Amino acid sequence: MNTAATSVPDLGRIFEPVRDALSRVEQEFAKHLESKVELIPQMGKYIQMSGGKRVRPAVLLLAARMCGYTGDRDVLNAAVVEFIHTATLVHDDIIDEAETRRGRLAAHSRWGNDVTVLLGDYLYIRSMAMALTQDSLEVVRLLCEATLRMIEGELYQLTKMGDAAITEEEHLEIIRRKTAFLFSGCAEIGGVLGNCTDEQRTALREYGFNLGIAFQIVDDVLDYTSDEKILGKPIGGDLREGKVTLPIILLQQRTGPDVAALIQQVVTDRQVTPEAWLSIKSMLATHGATEAAYEKALTYGQTARAHLLNAFPVSVERDGLVSLVDYVLQRDR
Repeated sequence: MNTAATSVPDLGRIFEPVRDALSRVEQEFAKHLESKVELIPQMGKYIQMSGGKRVRPAVLLLAARMCGYTGDRDVLNAAVVEFIHTATLVHDDIIDEAETRRGRLAAHSRWGNDVTVLLGDYLYIRSMAMALTQDSLEVVRLLCEATLRMIEGELYQLTKMGDAAITEEEHLEIIRRKTAFLFSGCAEIGGVLGNCTDEQRTALREYGFNLGIAFQIVDDVLDYTSDEKILGKPIGGDLREGKVTLPIILLQQRTGPDVAALIQQVVTDRQVTPEAWLSIKSMLATHGATEAAYEKALTYGQTARAHLLNAFPVSVERDGLVSLVDYVLQRDR
């Protein structure tokens, strides 16, 4: 993954057209965490302060403004999306037994699995309660659809944990469900709120879907190429959790049974020796597997960009969504 020739676009600049709306999303998020059960806002604030990039809410806000929406339901729905995403992260960390999240203790590492599972459930239910305060059943349908797909993706991934023979198509199906459908829903909800044509709504859906796939493939690549301090989580965590992602799938396509046996041993044991890790990283580079995975992310990013450019006239919001593709492809964390 070579981004040396280009600098990572600044998210602050990309989000500038919706900066005030994003601040209101943060306020909305905090407001709906208020509870007489003190542990809920305490845990919610801790998770909120973990420093998420708020990419998904920003996609929704930019898409809505690009389509001419001027009300405040975009802020509400962006907060709903952040609740859904946060609930998913909380549950994922428990399932993956991940000790840290963005350089801090994961919620379950601090409060325990039992309490944290219930917090994730609370966030899901709260998100739907918020969504139902509006009069658009179509938006609620899109939110429910994205949430169901994400849970399906998590369940499907669990059936493939420890399976070194997972195929590229099977892995992409996990990505579509766990990541792409929520990105797609964010962009499409923006179009539903705004005054867009059916063709533009389709373009937004495809933009978000392809952006989401690119986002996750870059995540796959960073697990083998980034620095642990920058990434905010242990490098090689996917393999240690029993997950075989795209770089390893492509490596196995380019090598023989010895490599497949090594990978299977690692994901079965859920541990990797320093020697095995160096060997895997060396083979990934030698056989061009990480570079090939990144090339696939580039292709999805180009497709996302094309859908926007073909369907919408020039605007600061469209420029922001286009630049977001560049950010996703060039980020280092």
